[in-house]
Amino acid sequence: MAKEPTAAPETSGLSVEECQDMIQKSLRTPMVKFLREKMEKAGCAVGDNFIKAAHCDKKISGYYAFGQGIIVCNNHLKIQDEVNQVVINKLINLYDVCRAANLDWTNCAHHACTAIRANHLSGDCHYKRELLRGNIKIRGHEQECVKRRVMKSLANNPYCSEAAAKDAMEAVWDVCYNDTQPFDRAP
Repeated sequence: MAKEPTAAPETSGLSVEECQDMIQKSLRTPMVKFLREKMEKAGCAVGDNFIKAAHCDKKISGYYAFGQGIIVCNNHLKIQDEVNQVVINKLINLYDVCRAANLDWTNCAHHACTAIRANHLSGDCHYKRELLRGNIKIRGHEQECVKRRVMKSLANNPYCSEAAAKDAMEAVWDVCYNDTQPFDRAP
C-alpha cells in the first residue's frame, strides 16, 4: 500500500550561529557603519555585541529590547540581505530612541513614527523587495509598503488597538515620513 505524501516540513531559517555570522558581516556594510557612526556622534555608541541572534516565538524578523539590545530572529530569516535589513531597520529605531530620550513605546504615535522612519529609510520597501514579496505594483508601492509594515509592527504592540494604530500612523505620517535624519535625504 502506497504511503500518503506528506507536506514538506517548514524550514526554520538560520541557526543562531549562522545568523550571528551574518550579523558580523552586516556590521561591515556601509549603511550599518554609517548608522553606527551617527549614533556614536549622538552619544549612543552601539558595540558589536549589542546586536544578537536569537530564536523568536513570534513571526517577526527582529526587535529592539530595552536593556538587551537588538535581537535578530534567526529562525525567521534565510539570507544575508534579510539580516542586513533587520539590522538597518532596528538601528534606525535605536537612533530614534537615542535622539528622543522620551520615546514611549506604549504611545502608538511614537511607535508609528519610528516604524514609518525605519521602514522608509532602511530600503525594506524598495520596489525590488516588494516584487520578491509578490507585490507587483510599481507606482506608489513604497508608501503602501511602509504603511503595511507599520501596521504590522503596531499590531505587535499591546497598547495599540487596530483603530488607534491607524489613527496614530495617519496623524504622524507627513512629519515622520519626511524626517530623514541621520541621512540628508532618503537613501
